[in-house]
Amino acid sequence: MQFIKTHPARIYAVAVATLALVAHFVPELPSALVLGLVAAVLGTGEAVQRTENRKTADTAPVGEDEHQDDQADAIDERQDNERATAE
Repeated sequence: MQFIKTHPARIYAVAVATLALVAHFVPELPSALVLGLVAAVLGTGEAVQRTENRKTADTAPVGEDEHQDDQADAIDERQDNERATAE
């Protein structure tokens, strides 16, 4: 279970690759089954992305979020200034 929590993106990638290979090499599979699996894979991908984002956020230094917010504000301000000069 620890491996799954540590490497969800890798497991997801292997599962998606396996699904693609099976769908390609077994053409007699019903398309409804393949489409259902694709929908499930998309939902699982969203969960994997959220897990990876949470892991990244948990490892960020304490003051890093404030620094990123300052950078984002500076970018927004620069873009606003560029729009104002373009008009």
